[in-house]
Amino acid sequence: MDLAPVVLRGRWLTLEPIEERYAPDLFEVMQDEEVCRYLVWSPPRKVEETLALVREARELMARRQSIVFAQVWNETGRCVGSTRLLDVQPADRRVEIGATFLARPLWRTPANTESKYLFLCHCFEKLGCVRVALKTDGRNVRAQEAIARLGASREGVLRRHMSIKGFQRDTVYYSILDTEWPEAKRRLAERLYGRAREP
Repeated sequence: MDLAPVVLRGRWLTLEPIEERYAPDLFEVMQDEEVCRYLVWSPPRKVEETLALVREARELMARRQSIVFAQVWNETGRCVGSTRLLDVQPADRRVEIGATFLARPLWRTPANTESKYLFLCHCFEKLGCVRVALKTDGRNVRAQEAIARLGASREGVLRRHMSIKGFQRDTVYYSILDTEWPEAKRRLAERLYGRAREP
């Protein structure tokens, strides 16, 4: 499983390996309490805290333990969020997409759908995954609905699974399998681009 950083370009949004130059944009995005509500990170108080998070992410990538993307809005060139691979298990050919956040003005736009589309294409078609998991806080109904719209199957709830900011949360798990991906890809491409092919 080759976790070399790559650039994945879509019509509206590009996934680029996270870099320090994106820290100011990410800092601004994370000042919104709603954006950070279900993340393990609280809103940073200064840009240096965001820079430290970016450096940690780059260390993970340097060790080939993760791919951490900046989500860059093509129209402006600004970084509007981040997403990454978690729980990478090469022997089992499975990964998890998570730690995703996006600037609130881009909620209910093609941004999140295209981001997941590009990432899932990479996972299944380049990394050779047989399973991609997605999980979210049991309280985060908006994220659960968005994951379901991707064509992921809800697998169940791990009760009191994780402590997030002092709250013992339930975690809702979803997954897409390699055998399900062609149909999920077709539906996502039609929704994004009006036809069953890549942009």
